[in-house]
Amino acid sequence: MIHIAICDDEKNFITYLADLLNQYAAETGEEIKVTPYCDGMELIDNYDPTIDLIFLDIQMKLVDGLRAAEEIRRMDEQVSIIFLTTLTQYGLEGYKYQATNYIIKPIKYIRLKSEMDGWLKKRQKNDSPFIVVANDSGKYKVFLKSLRYIETFNRNLLLHTQQENIICYKSMKEMERELSDKGFSRCHTSYLVNLFFVQGVKNLEVKLITGEAIPVSQPKRKLFMEQLAEYWGDLL
Repeated sequence: MIHIAICDDEKNFITYLADLLNQYAAETGEEIKVTPYCDGMELIDNYDPTIDLIFLDIQMKLVDGLRAAEEIRRMDEQVSIIFLTTLTQYGLEGYKYQATNYIIKPIKYIRLKSEMDGWLKKRQKNDSPFIVVANDSGKYKVFLKSLRYIETFNRNLLLHTQQENIICYKSMKEMERELSDKGFSRCHTSYLVNLFFVQGVKNLEVKLITGEAIPVSQPKRKLFMEQLAEYWGDLL
């Protein structure tokens, strides 16, 4: 399923664009879920990290699209953003926030179809698996290619990613089940490691390509080494 958000303070336009997207879904067989937002602040406060693509109007009365995009980028580095505008200069400014493109209103179906075809082709080429985690600060989309390892931390979990460390309220057993077939292995009661980042193992220590060292417990060492050998074998 493709989750698309439409953020615009013109409700009639939201309905119009949603209808175009439903037409596209019917013609292509793509399963599309559309979530409407009537203002940039509503999008920020109720942001859903499962969103794949945002159609974001630049000119809105309360919080405009550029400010909303700036906040969204702090929560989600990968979501695609297509700016909607009536003025080209605003659209060009939107590229500062890694915009996929910008569309001048009013939008015709033929333009939407072309935009969606191009976006889907790029998405399939660059598709990256992710998990969604939550804490008191909100929800986060964590891409597995950036998640080095997970450790227990004050009765919670701490996810070590390339960008930041994120607290998660799931248990280690839950996370292990969720990531068991995605190249992660439990090397210690308190650690779950992304095997992609493993450089080697010496005695009871895992060395990561980042230079970090993670303990391996004696009871889990044998299974961990088997899983690592299988993972490396698949890559050779």
